[in-house]
Amino acid sequence: MAHFDTEYQRLEASYSDSPPGEENLLMHVPEGVKSQWHHIENLDLFFQRVYNLHQKNGFTCMLLGEIFELVQLLFVVGFTVFLANCVDYDVLFANKFVNHTDSSKVTLPDAFLPVDVCSARIRNNAFVIFVLIISGVFWLHRLIKFIYNVCCYWEIRSFYINALKMTMSELPYATWQEVQARIVEIQKEHQICIHKKELTELDIYHRILRFKNYMVAMVNKSLLPVRFRLPVLGEYVFYTRGLKYNFELIFFWGPGSLFENEWSLKQEYKRGGNRLELADRLASRILWIGIANLLLCPVILVWQILYAFFSYTEVIKREPGSLGARCWSLYGRCYLRHFNELDHELMSRLSKGYKAASKYMNCFLSPLLTVVAKNVAFFAGSLLAVLIALTIYDEDVLAVEHVLSSITLLGVCITICRSFIPDKHMVFCPEQLLRVILAHIHYMPDHWQGNAHRYETRDQFSQLFQYKAVFILEELLSPVVTPIILIFCLRRKSLEIIDFFRNFTVEVVGVGDTCSFAQMDIRQHGHPAWMSEGKTEASIYQQAEDGKTELSLMHFAITNPQWQPPRETTHFISQLKERVHREATGAPSDTHPMSLSESEPRSLIANLLTGPSTLASVHFDRDISLANHAAAGINDGGSALRSLSPISSSLHLRGSLSAAHRAAGHTSRTMAGSGTDARTVSSGSSAWEGQLTSLVLSEYASTEMSIHALYMHELHKQQSRGEMSRHTWHRQESDESSDSIPDEVRSEPILHSRNFPRSHTFPTTVPSPSAIPTSASATSSTALGQEGPTAQSSSQRHHSGPTTDPFGTGVKIVRSARVPMGGWSSSATTP
Repeated sequence: MAHFDTEYQRLEASYSDSPPGEENLLMHVPEGVKSQWHHIENLDLFFQRVYNLHQKNGFTCMLLGEIFELVQLLFVVGFTVFLANCVDYDVLFANKFVNHTDSSKVTLPDAFLPVDVCSARIRNNAFVIFVLIISGVFWLHRLIKFIYNVCCYWEIRSFYINALKMTMSELPYATWQEVQARIVEIQKEHQICIHKKELTELDIYHRILRFKNYMVAMVNKSLLPVRFRLPVLGEYVFYTRGLKYNFELIFFWGPGSLFENEWSLKQEYKRGGNRLELADRLASRILWIGIANLLLCPVILVWQILYAFFSYTEVIKREPGSLGARCWSLYGRCYLRHFNELDHELMSRLSKGYKAASKYMNCFLSPLLTVVAKNVAFFAGSLLAVLIALTIYDEDVLAVEHVLSSITLLGVCITICRSFIPDKHMVFCPEQLLRVILAHIHYMPDHWQGNAHRYETRDQFSQLFQYKAVFILEELLSPVVTPIILIFCLRRKSLEIIDFFRNFTVEVVGVGDTCSFAQMDIRQHGHPAWMSEGKTEASIYQQAEDGKTELSLMHFAITNPQWQPPRETTHFISQLKERVHREATGAPSDTHPMSLSESEPRSLIANLLTGPSTLASVHFDRDISLANHAAAGINDGGSALRSLSPISSSLHLRGSLSAAHRAAGHTSRTMAGSGTDARTVSSGSSAWEGQLTSLVLSEYASTEMSIHALYMHELHKQQSRGEMSRHTWHRQESDESSDSIPDEVRSEPILHSRNFPRSHTFPTTVPSPSAIPTSASATSSTALGQEGPTAQSSSQRHHSGPTTDPFGTGVKIVRSARVPMGGWSSSATTP
């Protein structure tokens, strides 16, 4: 293939998931033993339906949900047309007198217009007729799709019952790991995929997440136009469900898309000879889809407004402060998502970080706004108290005009004001809170660390964790903004998109064309600054940003302990686990690698959840090396995870962890005999214990990943700091949450000519010298565990002599103080 000077380079598949010698194997099964699930043609769609049925808790729940969605659509359209054309609002608001023969009291039916008048008003309104036609066509399309899905999911139900031996009543209480383990097991009997003798966990994830992995990679490489610089708002991220739908329509499954089917990229997009022609064709297609969005904008906008009105009005009336609550943005979910991470795994991880994220954002409430809110709440509360007192004294006060409306509005006003008043027990500790958030979300730009107290960091984090009201407003504006982005922004990136899909698509035997980033291959996509030095051959354009490859690999290995990765990947995982275990427990260097993914958890996680941890023995003195810097980060993360863990309290109530250990051991031995994953919910009389064991083991895996993420970020920060110290002296500005920064760090001057690298996903302007973090990203750092002599740099200086790197990485470490975790509590008491 000819080489083109583009931003991306062609990659070859590093390995296949087929066992050795089976790369081109086509299984032959005698006719007599073939089952109805032998050689399923579209395994992508099949596995997606298997996963969806599991997540929707069985066939009956899924069926009812689909039926109510159809009824909901009819209700929204019909009820809106009725309110607009069939109600006499003069009667409803008592502006018109109604004659009654039996009584003088006005009833609700008196406000309804006669049927002939109502139908005449509808026939004479062209816009209403147009909306009804569009809605009817859309509803019929949904009805046909519903009937088709019922037939398909009935087959999936049969697959669960007959092949996986799981009833629909058991499905809501079974973990996905159990379902997946049974799918892998029945491959030997039913030959679901005839191109491979054995299926792996990664095969199933690839097929379920094929297109989502591409989207995660494009966001990671800043390819999608979702970040804009506006005149008043500054840098703003706009990524809505409507825009996401159009991206997927253009790239994956719409007419004229880049993919021939669910598992194969079109051959013309795999060749670089006609890339300019393909880019022009893609740009033209994006233009036409943008024009179609523009033409349908009025209808879609009306639907968005009506759906938001019917969905959120009751919630706002019941909980007015809900609009002031926050949620993870759609962009945040894509940016924080690992490669090969299922929806329920992502949402579980983000939900665990929600509490700390909310506390972090509440640290930045405006003092001026707080003063105004307190006084407005006082005056509104005074008026409300008087009206309530008068109502209690005489209920006829409610009959006075606008009294009930005033009580409602005053209550809403007080609730909104309270959302701007911070908790008086809250302690300002943004650095510690950001560390707790990192333990769960796993990704964070380098320039956030050390600058958690700054509004720039807060504004960038708000792009991931936005107000619910902002989320609703963006969705309402999406029909208007989406065609503009498609026509004027996405079209200009058509050539880069063509190059991306050609250069980062690999064919895997038995799976099809997948995103090469989803292979989680350190050699092809590793980043030297994330413990891949010496293990990766990737150029700067082939590297995944923010340690996405390394963190995704660890997450997948921990979530799927039965997965057998390639030899180089196995070495990286085992070496990292060994380092974490040794530095956290203070064990000697010949300690065996820790394998917490096995059936019975070992010392590190058990100590984290049950109280006094061996991590407490890791002290943080001024002469401590890089290893203890990383261990200190884990120690802080451990204390935070203990405070946030829902399992720890339940285990304390049970008295000790030994019962859970025995249950885990018993369950693992039972499942080992049946070939089932250890994280399996048991049945029969021990169903409750089995569910508790599954929950405990799931928490172990989550905590283990949090510890590894903290360790990798801490080591990355220290390596980057050591690399930066070769070129510049830098100063770390202290904030209110950092109470023990060494004097040598405080006294270091700044070399102003140095430009610190930034995250590609969060590009920001270089801050003032006082705001330069000590954890700036380094483009070249050393590998974890790389042995060799220590490289001495003549430009590197320390006030108290050099510090030895125990990993043998050749990096001189600038020592920084440990910032203890904690300092905040949701149930603090008044001193």
